[in-house]
Amino acid sequence: MTVVVELYTAGQLPRIRQTILDLHSEVRHRDFGLTGPFHDVERFDERLTAYAARPGWTAALGRDGDEVAGFCFGMALGAGTGWWSSMTTPLPGAYTREDGRRTVALNEIVVRKQWRGRGVARRIHDTWLSRRTEERVTLLVDPTAGNGAVQAVYEAWGYEKVGEQQPFPDSPVFASMTRPLTRAGDRSRP
Repeated sequence: MTVVVELYTAGQLPRIRQTILDLHSEVRHRDFGLTGPFHDVERFDERLTAYAARPGWTAALGRDGDEVAGFCFGMALGAGTGWWSSMTTPLPGAYTREDGRRTVALNEIVVRKQWRGRGVARRIHDTWLSRRTEERVTLLVDPTAGNGAVQAVYEAWGYEKVGEQQPFPDSPVFASMTRPLTRAGDRSRP
């Protein structure tokens, strides 16, 4: 197994959109049994379109030969972001102040079943982050996913829970997590 990770910009989304949608459906619906309007492919595609329209959106696809093993994508949080507005307990203003250079949001990371448990998710994640220049990365995770195992993986990767948020009325209440990023020029670790 040799997974090669390729990076994409918003302008290249049309080339990879269907692959992302197909993997989302395969993993979220078939493997994890997530159902309901929030998890529908159409709603996911709407969110993908909205995220990709924001400055700084990038994606990473991991390929093993001709097969796509997984993907991740995210964008920089701009000055007008609503990212922190759905926290169940508000965070201090100094923590949530964004300028498009401070925080990158990891919106989604998906790895197909046959590549899980092999370090592929971490490779896709780290390669995607290796090109980011922000100070920190944030993500949302359903704390019930895998009976807490998914959140534990993020904790092992250095993320810390800073609170909870529900960004959409029909979404789960997510654990909001952040971790620092390597400073530009210092790529010894993401």
